[in-house]
Amino acid sequence: MKANDRLLRALKREPLDRPPLWLMRQAGRYLPEYRALRKEAKSFMTLCQTPDLAAEVSLQPLRRFDLDAAILFSDILTLPDAMGLGLSFKEGEGPQFAKTIRTLADVQALPVPDPEQKLKYVMQAVQLIQKELAGSLPLIGFAGSPWTVACYMIEGQGHKNFISARQMAYQAPEVLQALLDKLVEATHLYLSAQIAAGVDVVMLFDSWGGWLSPEHYQQFSLAAMNRIIALLKSDPLTAATPIILFSKGAGAFLESMSLSGADALGVDWTQSLSAARVRVGDRVCLQGNLDPALLLSSPEKVQAAMYALLDDWGPHPGLIANLGHGIEQTTPIENVSALVEALKSYSFTP
Repeated sequence: MKANDRLLRALKREPLDRPPLWLMRQAGRYLPEYRALRKEAKSFMTLCQTPDLAAEVSLQPLRRFDLDAAILFSDILTLPDAMGLGLSFKEGEGPQFAKTIRTLADVQALPVPDPEQKLKYVMQAVQLIQKELAGSLPLIGFAGSPWTVACYMIEGQGHKNFISARQMAYQAPEVLQALLDKLVEATHLYLSAQIAAGVDVVMLFDSWGGWLSPEHYQQFSLAAMNRIIALLKSDPLTAATPIILFSKGAGAFLESMSLSGADALGVDWTQSLSAARVRVGDRVCLQGNLDPALLLSSPEKVQAAMYALLDDWGPHPGLIANLGHGIEQTTPIENVSALVEALKSYSFTP
């Protein structure tokens, strides 16, 4: 039991006094205390791979804001790094891999890492965070979707449209599918290990599913996530852990996503939450969906937007208030405070 269990109850679509609120990327670079710790650590990878530092970053936003969940500070690319690709982060250039995956032989040479060994630092961070939370809030763990992680493994770095990965879907679909199959296995093991270490909820981040054609989205993005969800839900050790699925830019597929077995779907800011609720019915909880750019405006506009979101949703269960993607680096602290206060000051009809 958690002292604040709003998130867990929302995921079951239970009636609440108000929706829970947490923010994607709430632990990170918009906070001055994070930037100070990042400077002290000297590298992003050091932050990720040092359990007490990762735990500290995870807890920082909770000291400032009255949020309803903690989220593990890590990165979706720690998994392919554990598979031997050699991850590094260069200032101003983002993630880069020493190796890329382009051929079937490349895929076959990839190991499926034991997360209790290769990613032990993540599990240690989870345990430290839960010790500090002491039952106050739920902790969210996460992984990247196989398609999104594959994009980086194929390109070798971030890219504005991941053209090499999309090209592979047409020219060498068997190579892409083999890579996704291996990532399904590795991601299932990774999330299972996070659950065993103590996370209360897991989330699949599909940042680049929206770049795919409708056919390829179903074949290469959603199908892989469906398999991970089915594996987690069929295992007695992980079946009770709620799963949030977020696929940015893929709102056209909400109905299909709602049949995935996930407990909640993230919705980006390109669609109305009330319209999304009509489309998925009572099959899932919905999470979202304020534009992160909103938090670059003013406290007054932030409050108005939160009120508008809650008006649009209406007196229905199953809402998790959040952004439609990660918080931006230049977000003013006072605007995050305004967002939290707006939710708490809204007049909810009993």
